[in-house]
Amino acid sequence: MWDISSPDQMVVLCMVQPVTASRGTPERRAPLDVSYTDDPRVVKEAATEDYSTHVMPRSWRSGRLSLAMAWGSMVSAMFWVYMGALTAAAAGTVNAVIGLVLTCFVYGGMNFVLTKYAARTGLTVALISRRLFGYVGSILAPLIFAATTIYYSVFEGSIVAHALESYFGGGDIRLWYALVVLYSIPLIAGGVRTWMDRLNGALLPFYIVGMIALVVWASFENGASLSVPNPGLELAAPGWVWTFTVYMGVYILMMYTVDFARFSKPEDAEFHAKVTFGPPFYLLTYLGNGLIGMFLAATVPGVLGDVGITETGIVSGIIGTMGVLGLLLIFISQTRINTANLYLASTNLEAFGSRVLKVQLPRFTWAIVCGALVYLIMLTDVLSYILRALNWQGVFVVAWVAIALVHIAVTRKDTGTPEFRPGRLKAATPAVAVWIVASVIGIYLVEGGGTVGATWSAPVTFVLAAVGYLAVAKYDVVLRRGDDPRDEVDDVWVARIKCHVCEKSYTALEMDRDPSHEERAAICSGCASASPHLHRAAVAEAKAASTH
Repeated sequence: MWDISSPDQMVVLCMVQPVTASRGTPERRAPLDVSYTDDPRVVKEAATEDYSTHVMPRSWRSGRLSLAMAWGSMVSAMFWVYMGALTAAAAGTVNAVIGLVLTCFVYGGMNFVLTKYAARTGLTVALISRRLFGYVGSILAPLIFAATTIYYSVFEGSIVAHALESYFGGGDIRLWYALVVLYSIPLIAGGVRTWMDRLNGALLPFYIVGMIALVVWASFENGASLSVPNPGLELAAPGWVWTFTVYMGVYILMMYTVDFARFSKPEDAEFHAKVTFGPPFYLLTYLGNGLIGMFLAATVPGVLGDVGITETGIVSGIIGTMGVLGLLLIFISQTRINTANLYLASTNLEAFGSRVLKVQLPRFTWAIVCGALVYLIMLTDVLSYILRALNWQGVFVVAWVAIALVHIAVTRKDTGTPEFRPGRLKAATPAVAVWIVASVIGIYLVEGGGTVGATWSAPVTFVLAAVGYLAVAKYDVVLRRGDDPRDEVDDVWVARIKCHVCEKSYTALEMDRDPSHEERAAICSGCASASPHLHRAAVAEAKAASTH
């Protein structure tokens, strides 16, 4: 054990340098530049970047309340109100409530596992996907994540725009779209623990009070009811099962959980797993908002129209009941949820851009790109295809969740951090084929299986992905190169190593030797992902090492 308080041992520790490299020949190597405090430049950058392409160091984790408030932005989506009304209008109130309660506990159980894993490892969805699918095979995960969050931003932003148009009596809807996008982008300029937690914490009481006021107001005006007329539709499953499968289509919140839960301090992981991301959260978010949606459909005239439940019907019902206060309630609810949507869209586009385009741009640049994409999609006939797009993406997400959960289960005895560094992973794994095949079958069921296929596509996809990954889980995805900087420091979470590319110091856990550098200098995960030569050099080195 090293005594890092001793200057002599500190010098030795910082200059540790084995005589031979992994290829078995003497080789000149740059010594590691090791420190034991956070790099001030990295800390300043983290205020907006939140280590988007890096492992989350324990020094940047959030307190319990801070993380709960940031994640609480997910509570207030009008989409959950709409979903509750939609399922009740199709399956009946009782069946919808049973399906929702089951959903809440299943979600809570799955996210218990994902939360503990993310808190322990500090990894994003993009970084975990590298371990699951390989360096190249993981490209699809952040792209699907970003696309889905952008679509949800379009949905939630459109609700605000239509609310403004409805209340103020018209105007060009394109201008309302532009206004919504322009005010949303600056709200995600800061990071989770420097801005989003405060903003959402401040707005949460207004949302809760507003929803209570809506229920009371509508009850006095129309008489309270939860009895949504049962249309007697022929569903391909019992109503409560059908409701459960509908909510499988929004398993994207499992990915949301991972990218937020990595902010958890290890000592708070149990609390967050049981409460912040657990059943209490979903009982409030899904069941609570869902009951309000059912209430509006059963109570407020016009919400349940001739064409069924629509998001514009929900908006009109709220504004028709509360007037300007209803408009304010919608504004607050959608502002909160879109901070999470656009934040995660920007972080995952950043990860995708770093890997595919080989560029490292500030997250706020990607936030502007996301805003532009949201606006352009709003200008199209989005409602004609957004649900189909979300169904397709939802199938891929269901398969990813199944694979991630099985991976965590089969590696549960491994308490270390899974390998995620670009230079330490093979290009692709058999899990890529499992993911794609299960998803393609799910999409086929959605598109060509009729009512039965649409109902059972998500469960079938989940089972196929889980069983398929279990069959290939023992495949070795790691490049055996040796010469690992992790072995040259005493504590990979405490030590910081300077990267030769960006010249910033990051947690030793994510650092690697750059095989494409003449002196094999240290390189961080972010720069390694953006390097056009590193992975090829790493593969060649691993082959040489195995031959030797």
